[in-house]
Amino acid sequence: MKLNLKRYALPVGLAAVILYAAYAPSHERGTAEASGLRTQLDQITGTNFKTAIFAGGCFWSEEEPFERLDGVLSVVTGYTGGHTADPTYAKVSSGRTGHLEAVQVRYDPNRITYDELLQVFWRNTDPTDAEGQFGDRGTEYRSAIFYGSDEQRASAEASKAALAAQGKFAKPLVTGILPAATFYKAEDQHQDFYKTNPAGFQSNLIGSGRDAYLNRVWGEDRIVKKLESKYADIDKAARLKSLTALQYDVTQHNRDEQPFHNEYWDNKKAGIYVDIVSGEPLFSSKDQFDAGTGWASFTRPLEPSNIVYREAGGMFASASSTTQVRSRYADSFLGDVYNDGPEPTGLRFCTNSASLRFIPADQLERQGYGEYAKSFQEDGQS
Repeated sequence: MKLNLKRYALPVGLAAVILYAAYAPSHERGTAEASGLRTQLDQITGTNFKTAIFAGGCFWSEEEPFERLDGVLSVVTGYTGGHTADPTYAKVSSGRTGHLEAVQVRYDPNRITYDELLQVFWRNTDPTDAEGQFGDRGTEYRSAIFYGSDEQRASAEASKAALAAQGKFAKPLVTGILPAATFYKAEDQHQDFYKTNPAGFQSNLIGSGRDAYLNRVWGEDRIVKKLESKYADIDKAARLKSLTALQYDVTQHNRDEQPFHNEYWDNKKAGIYVDIVSGEPLFSSKDQFDAGTGWASFTRPLEPSNIVYREAGGMFASASSTTQVRSRYADSFLGDVYNDGPEPTGLRFCTNSASLRFIPADQLERQGYGEYAKSFQEDGQS
């Protein structure tokens, strides 16, 4: 585990290098819900979001269909609807707490609607099963929609009625439509399970009978909406083969490169930074500043919707606990974000050069990023 040097702005480069060598970086992934910083991120980056909560059986299988949607900002697995505080996986699995395994979906209503989320929910659950879902039996695996407003309740009821009218199911629909209750985040090992344990995820999806049932009921209509961004259609495996060993280690293994010994830590040129794998726009030189840490630092992302935040912890607990910054479509590890930056945001996005590719302002048009050229032309920087 590492002592997180990026948390501290060290004025002396040698000290940073020595300490960095002493504590090799190692991040444990989770989903970011760090209350204070997350709220600040939502406010500063201008992200407009709403929250939806769905229970559809094993939350491992419910997370992936929502997380791949364009307009969904984050998906957290957890427990809700019970009668005890601070539930754990073991307690919920006993069936005595009253909680359901569920997912909390944070989404941008300007990019995806609640009705569209409902359509994804129906296509990933069996709404006729009152005793569980597929191979997962018990009260904690019941299906339910937890509404957070009268508008959500009305939409859920109308969507359920419309589904019943389609005649797809021989049995009545028993999915509950319930008022939202306290949502408790599940343990870290249950977050992003389809990414961290793909073999276990596929085994559960197929072995439970969920995959076969959904294919039989919905067929080609099972997938409601795919990612719309052009950066989602990349051949990631092919792109990864073109990376250097350092770039691969940083982006795929959550490693930090050495401070003061990386390409962009003191870059003074005008332009934008894109993901080294997907090419999705991430940061602008107009928001870059020298934090004294030896890593490229920014006050805000260029495209907030291309950034995903996840918590990462370590041996040193609060001293090393950070919020990771990752690219949305390539899922590259970029760095970490802190709330000790300068105005106007008060944030410091501390990034690894190995995760980025810099495109000078005078090459933006030529390389397909012409929409960002105008701001540099107006400033006379291209």
